[in-house]
Amino acid sequence: MKIIKNYIGGQLISPVLDEYLDNVDPSRGIVYSKIPDSTTDDVEKAVQAAEKAYEGWSNTPKEARGAIMIKIADIIESRMNEFAAAESLDNGKPVKLAMQVDIPRAVSNLKFFATAIQHFASESHYMEGLGVNYTTRKPIGIVGCISPWNLPLYLFTWKIAPALAAGNCVVAKPSEVTPMTAFMLSEVCKEAGLPEGVLNIVHGLGHKVGDAITKHPKIKAISFTGGTATGKTIATIAAPMFKKLSLELGGKNPNIIFADCDFEDALSTTMRSSFANQGQICLCGSRIFIERPIYEKFKAAFVAKTAESKVSYPSDPEAKLGAVVSKPHMEKVLSYIELAKEEGGTVLTGGEQVKLEGEYANGYYLRPTIIEGLTFDCRTNQEEIFGPVVTITPFDTEEEVLMMANSTEYGLASTVWTSNLKRAHRVADHLHTGIVWVNAWLVRDLRTPFGGMKSSGVGREGGFEALRFFTEAKNVFIKS
Repeated sequence: MKIIKNYIGGQLISPVLDEYLDNVDPSRGIVYSKIPDSTTDDVEKAVQAAEKAYEGWSNTPKEARGAIMIKIADIIESRMNEFAAAESLDNGKPVKLAMQVDIPRAVSNLKFFATAIQHFASESHYMEGLGVNYTTRKPIGIVGCISPWNLPLYLFTWKIAPALAAGNCVVAKPSEVTPMTAFMLSEVCKEAGLPEGVLNIVHGLGHKVGDAITKHPKIKAISFTGGTATGKTIATIAAPMFKKLSLELGGKNPNIIFADCDFEDALSTTMRSSFANQGQICLCGSRIFIERPIYEKFKAAFVAKTAESKVSYPSDPEAKLGAVVSKPHMEKVLSYIELAKEEGGTVLTGGEQVKLEGEYANGYYLRPTIIEGLTFDCRTNQEEIFGPVVTITPFDTEEEVLMMANSTEYGLASTVWTSNLKRAHRVADHLHTGIVWVNAWLVRDLRTPFGGMKSSGVGREGGFEALRFFTEAKNVFIKS
């Protein structure tokens, strides 16, 4: 059984108390490795290592920092099959999804920010007869990065890459549910020659490690992706300490399909936006609103395609969906399906656990589920489920669908399907979400700002927004 270790001060080390947690393979429902059950003492060691490394790393030319990051990316890319298999085993997702999305995107994150920092410019402001102001941007110091379980290496590198590129040292906590590729990354960092203490990875539970990172007075900024409730807790701790905060939280995203859409494109993309990664992506469109003239046609086609989607073990090349991430999460999703029934919903397809055979008999598999007949403001349509469950609702007018789409506390992403350009601009302008895709879903340009409104988060990630977050601006005035 593999024993994962913390990565502190450039070394792979056991937790201070030498205590470990079980790491479960969700496709089989069995323990297959052990994770450090780290504590405040482990975080303190990581902070000390980061503090020791900071002056050297922050003063390293940005081109040299970038070169090391690109070397890390190249090693990951050369081990693509190994990383994808590990991500699939740890998370339960199909191997082909990890090969096509998770690991390539982690490589892209590292390469993008390794070079973006070289184009990150500050400003100057000339004052006639008085002098000139110029702005410098320097790294913050030691920053904390806390990432989720749904896209483990993808979102882990999305945080640490801009932090490192900007010259910060990092104390990072991957999810205890999916720690394996973060552990593998620490091995790659050693191989690539990342200086000791620049990146420190502390494994463990959120209420121990995450809490210690958030509370540590020498950690000056927190970048967190995860649930809204946890985000609130982090904010209550960090705000009185005047830490910089970037919170990418939950979503309950609307998918609005007008009658003049490209029907086949909308249908095939809605299959992906509903059930990709078993619906465990914060950007999935879980509330589908369909204009009444095509409602019955779309419903019939959508239900038929969903019913045909194969749920299978992650290495099955024909699998459309793999296992959800854990038994508690599976039970949570199933409880929401029962809630939907209590609220008057009708399950059109799915709504049940899938039992595979042989070694996968105890895995955590769910059939993709479509529910109709619910009011827009019921709990099922207002609370984040984060699984392969969507609701469908007809609408008659643009005003009506905008009201329903904007009715939740969340405001992360939305999708609009229409061939009317004026309508596309108009609806996009009135949607209360940080991201709007028109006739597409999950098209990501790493240069663009990423984040949500309302309870979906604070701040923006991506591009220069991330580099601004991980730096402090200073204005200098020089008299003429």
